[in-house]
Amino acid sequence: MPKSYWLMKSEPDVWSIDQQKKAGSKGAPWDGVRNYQAAKNLKNMRVGDLCFFYHSNIGKEIVGIVEVIKEAFPDVTDKKNKFVAVQVKFKKKLKKSVSLEDIKNNNDLSHLSLIKQSRLSVMPIDSKSWKILNKMGSI
Repeated sequence: MPKSYWLMKSEPDVWSIDQQKKAGSKGAPWDGVRNYQAAKNLKNMRVGDLCFFYHSNIGKEIVGIVEVIKEAFPDVTDKKNKFVAVQVKFKKKLKKSVSLEDIKNNNDLSHLSLIKQSRLSVMPIDSKSWKILNKMGSI
């Protein structure tokens, strides 16, 4: 059972759910995060935590789920050594993508950081919302 649930945003033309899937069981680093609050969220992730994979800018929708397989380590893309990355592996694609519009139209999800702090790239998701979003994604 995962300890925590998260949502991670990626621009699909930079890193997509299909690229994540191709990375296989070794996964890929989730790097390039330069927001302090998002970086703090990365530091709070634990092995086994599950994360929604959200395509930002293009699509604006939850498209899949990844699992944290390595906890925070120095982000090699950060020349100043201030930020961290985590390693994640593909778990599954949602049967039906969950659009930002559908999330905004669900009153039970109005508290989510995805709506309240739309620029935040890594955010926690409470277990009740996790279940709602899985149902919306036909999982």
